[in-house]
Amino acid sequence: MKFGYNETCLDHDTGPRHPEAADRLRAIREGLKKRHSVEYVDADPATEEMVAAVHDPAYVEEVKEFCASGGGNWDPDTVACEGTWDAALASAGLAQWAASAALDGNGGRDTPFSLGRPPGHHAVVDDAMGFCFFNNAAVAAQTALDEGTAERVAIFDWDVHHGNGTQDIFYERGDVLYASIHENGLYPGTGELDETGEGDGELTTFNVPLSAGGGDADYLYVVESGLGPVFDSFDPDLLVVSAGFDAHRYDPISRMRVSTEGYALLTDAVRTLADDNDAALAFVLEGGYGLDTLSEGVATVHETFDGRRPIDPEEEPDEETIELVDDLLDSYGLDSA
Repeated sequence: MKFGYNETCLDHDTGPRHPEAADRLRAIREGLKKRHSVEYVDADPATEEMVAAVHDPAYVEEVKEFCASGGGNWDPDTVACEGTWDAALASAGLAQWAASAALDGNGGRDTPFSLGRPPGHHAVVDDAMGFCFFNNAAVAAQTALDEGTAERVAIFDWDVHHGNGTQDIFYERGDVLYASIHENGLYPGTGELDETGEGDGELTTFNVPLSAGGGDADYLYVVESGLGPVFDSFDPDLLVVSAGFDAHRYDPISRMRVSTEGYALLTDAVRTLADDNDAALAFVLEGGYGLDTLSEGVATVHETFDGRRPIDPEEEPDEETIELVDDLLDSYGLDSA
């Protein structure tokens, strides 16, 4: 794979004992050292205007001034320092690079993966939250639409937390599909079944809130049997994966049971979705707070594109998962795959 990386993202200092720390990127880089065909690419930071295409300009200016004054606690969980402003623009720029590279034809072993921080999927139109300031995946999607390199973009969020920010930004839009698998009831408490979009965005939001304890077979079933028909119906030009690794069974802040091998299965399934829809494919880093499980997860995505075949899960999906997907597809007027 080609990994977007910028040292500026390390300058976002969240202080001691904060789970979203610069060591996350350091651990990923260390974990990739032993892998073959790893290439790093720097990218230009996003401009204020590009970020303001999905965020309220007054909010963007507020973040800039907050960081210039030294930062601090934006809220109890979301911390900034003076370097956060440049890091946030760099992180958004890396996501833009990933989408652009994918649309330029980078696929297979050159599939782009943006390794930026702060993460983005909780950042709503006019506020920061959940460790996120600017919504990186949303900036990347909007840039592709504005530049005319894509007419329809799908964002698939496999982070264990619901990406309320991404949903918020595109909830009334018909040119962006947002799909999320997340742990039901976990922060931020959004992503219910009946949140399906409004206005022009009716039925372009697809939420699958799984019960705690969901594992590889459940996630794989949702992607293959649920997202497959949804993506076929939407027919995106670009698929952006908001790739968090905090649904891992050993991540410290979730109760899901996805294994490292499960992320290989998810990667392979998502690649198939993109291929079936002739869509460009890009990955954008979100969460993941166990350094070992995070680095292993990213490395597994890379190895899957480097030719390693994932091992099918031994277990079957839970009946609750099957019923959930069937009910969702029924509400969309679609049949399961």
